[in-house]
Formats: sequence, structure tokens, C-alpha cells
Amino acid sequence: MKNYQLKMPSNIYGGKDSINKVCEIITAEKTKEVIIFTDKGITNTGLIDLLVRQLELSSTPYKIFDNLATEPSYQDVDRIVAQSFDYKEPLVIAIGGGSVMDTAKLYTVLNGANYTVKDLLKDPALAKKTTKSLMIPTTCGTGSEATCNSIVGVPEEGVKVGIVSDQLIPDYVILDPQMIAELPKKLVASTGIDALSHCIECFTSNKANSFSNLYALAGGKLIMENIRKAYQNPDDMKARGNLLLGAFYGGVAITSSGTTAVHALSYPLGGKYHIPHGISNAILFAHVMEFNKEACLDELSQVSDAINPSLYLASKDEKSDYIIDEIKNIVKITEIPSNLEQYGVTMKDVDFLSDAASKVKRLLNNNKKELTVDDIKKIYNKILS
Repeated sequence: MKNYQLKMPSNIYGGKDSINKVCEIITAEKTKEVIIFTDKGITNTGLIDLLVRQLELSSTPYKIFDNLATEPSYQDVDRIVAQSFDYKEPLVIAIGGGSVMDTAKLYTVLNGANYTVKDLLKDPALAKKTTKSLMIPTTCGTGSEATCNSIVGVPEEGVKVGIVSDQLIPDYVILDPQMIAELPKKLVASTGIDALSHCIECFTSNKANSFSNLYALAGGKLIMENIRKAYQNPDDMKARGNLLLGAFYGGVAITSSGTTAVHALSYPLGGKYHIPHGISNAILFAHVMEFNKEACLDELSQVSDAINPSLYLASKDEKSDYIIDEIKNIVKITEIPSNLEQYGVTMKDVDFLSDAASKVKRLLNNNKKELTVDDIKKIYNKILS
């Protein structure tokens, strides 16, 4: 029996109006000042006001940093950290999507440190948490609020790289459905499919285990059963709340297992071409699962049994095809592009993409079926035809 472990945030609040727990957290931590990481989109929608109201109720001084990059490079993160070094013992609150939360998580190990993000890229073991954090996701997909990962761009290499350390796991999480009540349909789609890929990849990973499977399967079921409802009916708050919870479960699964080839092939698309992470995952998802199918028949069959028990007597091959077809159907219904043409990626880019993806060993080693560079080229060719 292999060893495995599960690490997750120690304090999680969920449900409508759970944002009101901010005052309780501030009291528990004896917080003297707060740094808020967010972006202009959040401040413009007014979501930030729900948080600020809680800070003002508790008479807690705060500073808002809303100039965060949408797809941050390691230089972007170092810049924002340098701007906030005046704060010695703040509570860091991230309210936003994955990039916002990843930046805030890195701040918690960089505040007062003598190393940089680039140093962490070389040696994540340097990370030592100095600052407590609260994550409030405003999308239903990244799972960053639960993970030990922070993703940053490395522009000189044209890729994104994950910094992985238990020190990055947040201390507090608030999953309040009203934070995604006004989330545009296209972001419900892309972030929701990103979360679904987390769940399915973790369940089919070489590192999958009893702990991660529990959360990956529960998260995958929640997302598959609710993403079409949430997309087609924006007022269905139950469906949106289930997506938010499913995304969190996917994040928990990542901490114990890990994503695989979908994310490995996605990273160069975000790093060089700045294609939104959820979109690139969605375009790749079914193609990678088709490639992996023969190595993942047992796992995909178990997912099918959880999603559609009526297929219980079907063969493993048929069940696996059902899950892959469901992924394709979700991408189609949510109107995500099926190829990369509109993002300016052409056949001449395949060599670069394949070489870059082949170097993401941390994730490719998790994949149950080995991918050669030629295999990777074939997958990219399919989404460019």
C-alpha cells in the first residue's frame, strides 16, 4: 500500500452570507491590519464592497491592491509584493479568481523574506509562511483557495510554472455563492470546466489515492450535474453554489493527487499566447482523455457510475466513452471554442508547444499513459485542424 496524505485549509465557511464570517476571523486572529488582493473587475462589480463592509464593522484598517495582472508573471508578483512591504503582520485577503489567489498565497511566504518568486521557482522548499490568509473565490473553477500551488508565468520561456509548497495552503476560505451570482456565463463555463478537469485528472492520476478520490469524485459529480444548469440559467443559484463547492473539492483533490497531461499541455498556451487557462483546458480536455482512455478505463468507469448509474451494466469501454462524450457536450453547450484558430495559434507553433509541454514533467509524470513528444504533437494538431 502506498503512502498518501491530505492537507487543506483549516477553516472553511460556506453558504449564503458566509462573507459575514470575516469579522469573526479578524477577531480570532487579533488582526491589526488587512491587505486585500483583488483586480479591477472585482472592484468595478461592487463585490469588494461586501468585504469592505465587514472590515469597517470591525474597525480594521485595510489597503486594497487591485492592480494585479490577469495572468501574472513571476516579475508581476515580485512587483506587487514590493509595494506592500510596509505591512508587518497583516491578514491577507484575496477576493477574486485563481490569479488573484495565487498572488496572495505567494505574498504569505514572501512578506519579509530574503528570497524572490524566481528563487521559489528553482526551489519551492525555501517557502516559509509568515502571514495568515483568507481566500474568497469569485469564480467557480480554479480551486486555488484549497491548494498548495501558485501558478506564475515565465515570459522568457513562454510557459507557466507551478510553485508547489504546503506553506501556500490558505488558512481560511469563504465559499459564498453570492460572490459568483453575477459571474458572466463565459466565465461560468471556462472556470467550471477548469474545475471539472481538476477532478477528472486527479481521479485518473498516478498519484490518486483514497483521500483524493473521495473529493475528486464528489467534485466531478457536482460539476457535471450543475454546469449546464448554471450556464443556461444564470439565476439558478443552487447550481452556481454547487459549482463553487465542486471547484473547492477539486482543489482539495489536487493537494493529495495532482493534475496530469491536460494541464501540462495547457501551460504553454497560457504562458506564450495568453489563452485563458480554463479555455485552453476545455479545448484540450476531451482529446487528452481520449488518448488516456485505455490506461484509465477503470477510473473513467467509476466516474460514469457516479454520474449515470443507469449505465452500470455497460462495459468499461462504453462508460469511458460516455464520460468523454459528456466532456465534449459540456464544451459545446457552453460555447467554448473547439480549436485554437481564433487565438492566433497555427500549425507552425506546434513544435514550440510540444517541446514546452514535454518539459512539464511534474504533471506528465502523473499521467497514467506516457506521452512522447510525437504524442503531444498529435494532440495539438487535432485542436488546430
